[in-house]
Amino acid sequence: MGRWIACMVVLVSGLGFAAAPGPKPSAERGKTNLLTRSYNPPTMALSNYHNAWKHWGLDQKPDDADYDRLFRERYGLHPAPYPNNGLPMGLRAAPGSFALGTRNGLTTDCLVCHGGSIFGQSYVGLGNSTLDFQAFYEEVGGLGGRKAKPPFTFTNVRGTSEAGAMSVYLLGYRDDELNLRLTRRDLDLQDDLCEDPPAWWLLKKKKTMYHTGGADTRSTRAIMQFMMSPLNPASAFHKAESDFRDIREYLLSLEPPKYPLPIDQPLASKGEALFKDNCARCHGTYGENWTYPNKVIALKDIGTDPRRFEGITHKFGEAYNKSWFARDYQAIETDGYQAPPLDGIWATAPYLHNGSVPTLYGVLNSQARPKLFTRSFRTDRDAYDEKHVGWKVELLQRMPEGLPAIEARKIYDTSKPGRSNAGHTYGDKLTDEERFAIIEYLKTL
Repeated sequence: MGRWIACMVVLVSGLGFAAAPGPKPSAERGKTNLLTRSYNPPTMALSNYHNAWKHWGLDQKPDDADYDRLFRERYGLHPAPYPNNGLPMGLRAAPGSFALGTRNGLTTDCLVCHGGSIFGQSYVGLGNSTLDFQAFYEEVGGLGGRKAKPPFTFTNVRGTSEAGAMSVYLLGYRDDELNLRLTRRDLDLQDDLCEDPPAWWLLKKKKTMYHTGGADTRSTRAIMQFMMSPLNPASAFHKAESDFRDIREYLLSLEPPKYPLPIDQPLASKGEALFKDNCARCHGTYGENWTYPNKVIALKDIGTDPRRFEGITHKFGEAYNKSWFARDYQAIETDGYQAPPLDGIWATAPYLHNGSVPTLYGVLNSQARPKLFTRSFRTDRDAYDEKHVGWKVELLQRMPEGLPAIEARKIYDTSKPGRSNAGHTYGDKLTDEERFAIIEYLKTL
């Protein structure tokens, strides 16, 4: 049974592409659109940002010098590498409204999920592997600074999100023309899919996108699903479509960061030969004359966690394909997960579609994958595992009892639905010497 497209929507993101009549798309205009404009009306007062500390169990607000850092660390956000009024990537100041009771509003944008950090440096388009959107929504998203209750689970484990569930939930409130409905349609909402956001710079090589390869990368409208905030009328989608053609062009211009540490070039050369023999048929070749096969690997063959595949059902796919979103390109039903390009893979830990494997070594050796673990959720060099390439983790023997929910979400339990680290056992036949040679080569991509 195949599965369909779905992406992060509520106040957040998920992007793709298309061509349509109009001016030639411009990467420069797209960059300006993405980094300076709001495509969802604000649902929060800006004061919620400044008063979030009241939910942290503190007696008084920290000094301004510390407050911004503590805010980012609590919710897994990162400094904006562009002018953003002192707010982290993913948050944006916007005019408020009478309903909010303020002239100064706050909204989220694509970069809350697709603005990440590695070696302490922020990058547009790097998946955010530290985000706790559940905590952010609960503590910052309420009216009048009060706590908010999400309509379903937004985050099961920190660094992942229920992106697909968000699409399913919000499309239920729209008719085929994207007009709002008074009652929500049941489109088989499931909120235990645990999705790790992929890097945007990979899109330039792809013909299909999202974890199951369920969308055509030419579709501009597919990337606009994040605009389904109930405060946006159907006319907002028509108005913004040309902007998103430019945003697509900007995303296609993004390049991955280079590995910042020394590389053993002779070892990497050995690894390249091993990679071509063992990995290239699914993940492609690299260099000036690169190739990418754009393969979707059947679930029965890849053997990774099935929840993301199963969790977006025919009911959602059929509703999506009847809607305005699919009138440029229809959603695609597939039988598994897409093997992605590996450009910049050193920076995109953790691995697999659900972020269940902290290092590349674990990807190539299924027996070395931790079953229950946590990490610091810092992104500096000290948090990075240079030998195994990925994040350092602390292994746990059992789940501690009595943890607050925000602390429990820092622990990855691979026995839970959506979080299995099984499958992709193709590296198990390699020796450790061969694995480390391939890893050294992957640093060069």
